[in-house]
Amino acid sequence: MVKGDNQSVIIVKNLYKSFKLPHEQHNGFKQFIINFAKRKKGYEVQRVLNDINFDVKKGEFFGIVGRNGSGKSTLLKLLAGIYTPDKGLIQVNGSLTPFIELGVGFNPELTGRENIYLNGALLGFSRVDMLDMYDEIVDFAELGKFIDQKLKNYSSGMQVRLAFSIAIRAKSDILILDEVLAVGDADFQKKCLNVFRSLKKEGRTIILVTHDMANVEKFCDRALVINEGKAIAVTTPSEASKIYSKLNIDESKPVDIPELKKDINRWGSGDIKIKNVSINNSRNVVSPIINFGDDLNIIVEIEKNDKYKNEAYDIGLAIINQDNITVAGPNSLGLDLGTEDDIIMYSLKKSPLQPGDYNLTVAIFDKESGEPFDFYNNAMSFHVVSDKPAQGVVEIGGVWSTK
Repeated sequence: MVKGDNQSVIIVKNLYKSFKLPHEQHNGFKQFIINFAKRKKGYEVQRVLNDINFDVKKGEFFGIVGRNGSGKSTLLKLLAGIYTPDKGLIQVNGSLTPFIELGVGFNPELTGRENIYLNGALLGFSRVDMLDMYDEIVDFAELGKFIDQKLKNYSSGMQVRLAFSIAIRAKSDILILDEVLAVGDADFQKKCLNVFRSLKKEGRTIILVTHDMANVEKFCDRALVINEGKAIAVTTPSEASKIYSKLNIDESKPVDIPELKKDINRWGSGDIKIKNVSINNSRNVVSPIINFGDDLNIIVEIEKNDKYKNEAYDIGLAIINQDNITVAGPNSLGLDLGTEDDIIMYSLKKSPLQPGDYNLTVAIFDKESGEPFDFYNNAMSFHVVSDKPAQGVVEIGGVWSTK
């Protein structure tokens, strides 16, 4: 829930932005004359943002999502005043701190300590302010023993920890965070999430750009979805997640089944091979997108060597969510699937899987020895979408009542 007073702190109307991309270098006067004579343009215009409209309310946690190349970074740089628009309105009511690109405002030849004071000055803090918060910044970034090393010797993860630790102390009205969690390790990501929770409780206005739909649904009040430079929707986090999932999926693209070889993704004897894996919904439509609560059918097509035409086998699946948690691992142990059939289907009526991204591992085993004929790790991915918010890993059902 937005904790502001419904006042818009950012208003964007009819925003356009393009860039000139040179075809070739023509610094010389001779080349300039040749191009002029041919009436040849030395560049083409790349239109990055086209008629973007949205607003951000005071105290709102606002998400911006889109595929790579959709125009998100350009939009953020326009909001931060780094770029100027071709046309359109950007109105910012309040002070704004952008945390857009790793290392912006840092000097690689200075130490971590010196960069803390440099960055603090850029954010408007006095030296007294920085002295007061210095220890907290270093502790949060976990850089105590490295703080007097030059920044150029830091890893990207160390730099992002330091930059984020400084940025979150800005006292500005609006904070822009772009893919903060993409570089830090798991422990640092947990710290970031705790910071987000604190900022949300404080009613700060936050703009979060991320590819992680779980964080959008967890923290954001609304989200803007951008695709190919256009605003697709300004909507609820769950609806934004659904739109984003569909944008990232080519439903007509077949599953690529590489040749069987012993590596980290696929191994086994190859006497019985997985030929194809697909997902089928209750309307008998083959698609990697499943609506929450819909029937989910996993179809595995196999291929046998002549020697193993009548060989008994078992099949197992592992359904793994976006947090790398194995949600379920059904298998056919104790069942007789038949030895002549080459298409196996596992059906899950009214799937309880919560909205999100999933990977599917498929394995065919020798029924007697348990040795793998074909173990295919992450054979395909599929996506569960919903118009309603969800919590947890699965929907367990149940009935609420009072006594």
